Amino acid sequence: MTERIKEIAATRVRYGYRRVHVLLRREGWRVNAKRVHRLYREMGLQLRHKTPKRRVKAKLREDRRPATRSNETWAMDFVHDQLATGTKLRVLTIIYTFSRFSPAIEPRFNFRGVDVVEVLERVGREMGLPAVIRVDQGSEFVSRDLDLWAYQRGVTLDFSRPGTPTDNAYIESFNGKSDNGISGTIEVRQLAAKEIFVQSAV
Repeated sequence: MTERIKEIAATRVRYGYRRVHVLLRREGWRVNAKRVHRLYREMGLQLRHKTPKRRVKAKLREDRRPATRSNETWAMDFVHDQLATGTKLRVLTIIYTFSRFSPAIEPRFNFRGVDVVEVLERVGREMGLPAVIRVDQGSEFVSRDLDLWAYQRGVTLDFSRPGTPTDNAYIESFNGKSDNGISGTIEVRQLAAKEIFVQSAV
């Protein structure tokens, strides 16, 4: 069990012992929170508020397998943009790693974990859900809302290691290539129109 705790802590660096305990129970480990807390402390896995600087060269994860069909594995991340009014914008992008098809490009002024779940639910109803979604360690992706949703839907959240964008290279490449075109999507233009209307009414 100690090895499993280390694995969870290594991939979900923002998880404290309580959330590690929840994952262990989901996997069938019959253990209480006090024991997990004791092991967590003994292994020196106290939750850090700052991510330490990396001192070794990052390696690509070896346990990942490439997708063999469309809609098997998704990748998602955020793109940051700004309207002409100066208002900052966040755009959630989702792609299939097999075909590079993007089922959703969702712009909003603010995003929380529950907002990500809302988008995934909508896409899932239209396209079906994947087995795996690759994400980074952003606060929206490690949120309890997304964690619970993924567990209930049978979807595995595959987290990148901190400071290694190559772990989620497909979405990084997609966002880099489409960044200039995102601001011209219908959804972004609609948000911009709303922002202008609100400011003119003040």
